[in-house]
Amino acid sequence: MKILILHGPNLNLLGTREPDVYGSTTLDEINARLIELGKSMEAEVKCRQSNHEGILIDALHEARTWADGVVFNPGGYTHASIVLRDAISAIAIPVVEVHLSNVYARESFRHGSMISAVCAGKVVGFGWKSYALGLRGLIDIIQA
Repeated sequence: MKILILHGPNLNLLGTREPDVYGSTTLDEINARLIELGKSMEAEVKCRQSNHEGILIDALHEARTWADGVVFNPGGYTHASIVLRDAISAIAIPVVEVHLSNVYARESFRHGSMISAVCAGKVVGFGWKSYALGLRGLIDIIQA
């Protein structure tokens, strides 16, 4: 089983960016933990991050040729990107949306997601463990 972990804009700053909201764990630390979790569940995990919408779309398109599913934190694009929604619909593999913070306990503009309706599931508010929960859920979906 092969899984893409895809991180959107500003997530490269984790560990230093608003640690009261996003925690002090770095993106490299999150990726290392997810790779290890994947191994323990017999899944190969590859991680990518981009601040650019088109690169995220390309990563989703490429994933359809090699991955069984995607765990995706689109960051701020969550609330604005119809093209990411369309890319998820087009690839025909399960995608789980994840967010470090509880978006529903934050500003109202963060409550809406353009991509939730085309995702297999969504995990929010557990810090870096949102990714781990999303990965576990995605693997369950794939194996079902």
